[in-house]
Amino acid sequence: MAKPVRPRTPRAAKPAASAPASAPAAKPEVIAPEVTAAEDEATFALRSLQQAHANNRQYEATDDELLRFYEQMVLIRRFEERAGQLYGLGLIGGFCHLYIGQEAVAVGLQSALKEGHDSVITGYRDHGHMLAYGIDPKVIMAELTGRGAGISHGKGGSMHMFSTEHKFYGGHGIVGAQVPLGAGLAFAHKYRGDGGVCLAYFGDGAANQGQVYETFNMAALWKLPIVFVVENNGYAMGTAVKRGSAETHFFRRGTAFRIPGMDVNGMDVLEVRQAAEVALEFVRAGNGPVLMELNTYRYRGHSMSDPAKYRSREEVQEMREKHDPIEAAKQELLKRGITEDRVKEIDKKIRQQVAEAADFAESSPEPALSELYTDVLVETY
Repeated sequence: MAKPVRPRTPRAAKPAASAPASAPAAKPEVIAPEVTAAEDEATFALRSLQQAHANNRQYEATDDELLRFYEQMVLIRRFEERAGQLYGLGLIGGFCHLYIGQEAVAVGLQSALKEGHDSVITGYRDHGHMLAYGIDPKVIMAELTGRGAGISHGKGGSMHMFSTEHKFYGGHGIVGAQVPLGAGLAFAHKYRGDGGVCLAYFGDGAANQGQVYETFNMAALWKLPIVFVVENNGYAMGTAVKRGSAETHFFRRGTAFRIPGMDVNGMDVLEVRQAAEVALEFVRAGNGPVLMELNTYRYRGHSMSDPAKYRSREEVQEMREKHDPIEAAKQELLKRGITEDRVKEIDKKIRQQVAEAADFAESSPEPALSELYTDVLVETY
């Protein structure tokens, strides 16, 4: 290991003839740089959101709100389980990335948004985000199976879903590409002055992309209304975070760009929602972007073709038994006096809803061949 290079000190002048030969040379004076009040305030601002979150980590949800959070998370879980079954039967082609285990992130964050007003953009693990934003499970499942009734007319599949009506802009297969696009959506909100915010999701693997940092810089310079969300599920495509990232605390990644960060337990829907309240208040006030790290976990492999041999069964089982977001919400409901029968009614309703979505998808026709020539360009030729 090379020795650290020490700064050179100017040589002392030769002593005068009358001076004793043993007189030591004067040591250079070290002056500590002064920290201005403005710099100190800016530094504090980077810590303040995390401190605000640490002071109050739990959203005070009403019983109705918590029931809604629970219902949405169960919908995502059951929908993804059915999608996995359809993939195994060959009814879903291409790639299929399931959101099982990460439900509290999308539900907690997007429940704080103004649906149909604020923008959402994410990567290819996108089914859960669409469901959390109130999009019909039938058109999502139809898209997965490549049917004409799908939300992208059967041409997008699992990774490329889109809905301008719901302000949901994908679904992107290129790792990290959604982040600069999210900045564009945020710029549009600011340009129009509509008060909207963009929520841009990306994973711990995408966090190492250069385009992410270019976007951080631009978003901070222009004070864009955007919340960057790192869904840190620990393994990217299949490499543990500590093996692929020098800085494993992703919420710190924005510090160099003066973007405040927040470290959030993504397995607790009430903590996620409370963190969203803090972040959105900051962004809507015109202060620029926030970077949130949501520490979560996926129970399945990166995609349906991933056997996930890079982690043990015991690890996955422990997460399911001790940290499952749906079970935690259920226990909170029961503690509040919500009956077991009420919870079972929700579960039964969701299973029926997902079954209907699957039946709709399987019975819908494939898109007409003429659809090959539509949605290629914005203009009409």
